[in-house]
Amino acid sequence: MSEASERDPAVVRQKLNHDTAKINWGALHEHHQVGCVIDVSIDLDLIDVACEFALDNHIQVKAWMEQAQVKKVSDEQARQWSTEERELWAVVVAPWVLVQGEKPEKN
Repeated sequence: MSEASERDPAVVRQKLNHDTAKINWGALHEHHQVGCVIDVSIDLDLIDVACEFALDNHIQVKAWMEQAQVKKVSDEQARQWSTEERELWAVVVAPWVLVQGEKPEKN
């Protein structure tokens, strides 16, 4: 990817969407141990958040953090997910791994 395309939001979004997958929480244990797993609220779009991280939009990321919509996964949350053998959506925006639970089905 060229430097210009790395800054193009449409290109970034497409790449992140392609790189997003479900993963079992247990596979993220090592990443959690070094504090680089970020929990994204189900009220937000995971790809939107990943794009803002990738494009280094500090203002938006800080706003989400202040609203607790984006936060590091706590040890308590990690234990719960481990016990439940939780599967999460995940995408890497180095050095971060952004995760999000399943959104409830609409009736």
